[in-house]
Amino acid sequence: MENYDQEKQLIVETAQLLTHKGYLMATGGNLSVRIPGKNALAVTPSNVDYLTMTAEDICVLDFDMTHIEGKLKPSVEASMHAAIYAVRPDVNAIVHTHQVYASALTLMKAPIPALFDEQARFLGRSVEIIPYAPSGTGMLKNTVAKHVRNHHNAYMMQNHGALLFGHDMQRAVHNVEILEKCSLAFLIALCSERKISKIPLAIREIAFSKLRKDQKKAENGLQPTGGE
Repeated sequence: MENYDQEKQLIVETAQLLTHKGYLMATGGNLSVRIPGKNALAVTPSNVDYLTMTAEDICVLDFDMTHIEGKLKPSVEASMHAAIYAVRPDVNAIVHTHQVYASALTLMKAPIPALFDEQARFLGRSVEIIPYAPSGTGMLKNTVAKHVRNHHNAYMMQNHGALLFGHDMQRAVHNVEILEKCSLAFLIALCSERKISKIPLAIREIAFSKLRKDQKKAENGLQPTGGE
């Protein structure tokens, strides 16, 4: 029998860390990791407080949503996570948050252009808005799967929240924090009603090419450098 204790414990520890940092609240959002060598994932359960969650609560499913391990109902967005893993072999961890500043931009349908070097290096050329679809539906799963093929590691879902990817969970968590910094800075800049500067296009492309090299390493089972 397979042992998924490591993946399950990682999800619990990460969810509690993100809750303490204010990026997750109560039971909102969800997290998952890819099960190495399988078309399967470990994902947070539905409607369980992150601060009381234990490793036994984590669900392990295949990409068809068949239960492999876990007695609780998985997150309503587990199928969305599976669809992302299916189209993005470079992604091994997904964090979906309702973090405040990024969520505010989703209400304005305001994608974030390349404002900072580290944004382009780790999140992608921009942080785009994925069109609205109801939570936990096949429509959301299909809409997200369609829009995440451009190899960015951060997206904002209209009237919903944020999606962050990483080659591992540590990178996904770092990307959560980079996104919130960019979101807050962009919101303040928008409020100024002054022209917003972006990094030069050439620098953006150099940074994005480094991200793509890391992603290709992850696809081949290698550890990306991940440095700035």
